[in-house]
Amino acid sequence: MNTPRIVVVGSSNTDMVVKSDRLPAAGETVTGGQFVMAPGGKGANQAVAAARLGAEVTFVAKVGADMFGDQAVEGYKQDGILTDLILRDSELHTGVALILVDGAGENLISVASGANHALTPGDLDTAVERIRSASVLMLQLECPLDTVTHAAQIAAEAGVAVVFDPAPAPDGPLDAELLRNITFLTPNETEATRLTGVQVTDENSAQAAAERLLAAGASHVIVTLGSKGALVAGPGESILVSGHTVEAADSTAAGDAFNGGLAAGLAGGMSLPDAVAQANRVGALSVTRLGAQPSLPTADEVRRFAEFC
Repeated sequence: MNTPRIVVVGSSNTDMVVKSDRLPAAGETVTGGQFVMAPGGKGANQAVAAARLGAEVTFVAKVGADMFGDQAVEGYKQDGILTDLILRDSELHTGVALILVDGAGENLISVASGANHALTPGDLDTAVERIRSASVLMLQLECPLDTVTHAAQIAAEAGVAVVFDPAPAPDGPLDAELLRNITFLTPNETEATRLTGVQVTDENSAQAAAERLLAAGASHVIVTLGSKGALVAGPGESILVSGHTVEAADSTAAGDAFNGGLAAGLAGGMSLPDAVAQANRVGALSVTRLGAQPSLPTADEVRRFAEFC
């Protein structure tokens, strides 16, 4: 099995989570909630998810020169993530996310991006060789699009697989130049709908959306469908990898957990269906716990879960 070496270029946030019985309507105050402050950010969550599954992970990001940045970097080190390519910005704060979660695990999220939006293509100069020597590069959209596009190009030119989670998704199609460099595009139902205009609600509509994204340039498209699993579409093939029904506590990092599980599997030499099956297990486990990174399971937890699936 190959050495699972992964580079993640993405965001780092501090999440402030309030869980209440229900989400408030506009202008309404809902009291009685439970509060948790935890590290988050899509890039960071995916880095932690992959690292806890045994991958060697380098995280390329930008945080503020503040308390939240100090805590974030220390936490990544505790998870064994290589942090030497995390930059500090003396003028901008570390990203912050305010998250409301209801009793069913559904959430609302508002993000103050801070230093995440100051990660430039030029900031990747020191990461080029690390990306070129990786098995997988992971990307999301909480950093500037030109930085994401540049990172994907570096990886593609070196023959490195690119896992791209198009979240938060823009309204309308992604740039063709970016899509041509994407090996595995991993939208959820909402993101696939926004990117293609196809209302994704089931396997058939996911297939229709995936076909549009394949035609636009992506090599493979994996549409995540929650407990129903994930539709995997590529050249001349399409399969549905079954998911898992669990009691949800917080779905905040479910997509990040899935992507980390997918990348770790691919980097470790798994077939695509097996890597997606692992990703489904990681995602399912993550929603049973409150908080983003605190919810991400270890390799042993995923193995035990697989024994009972």
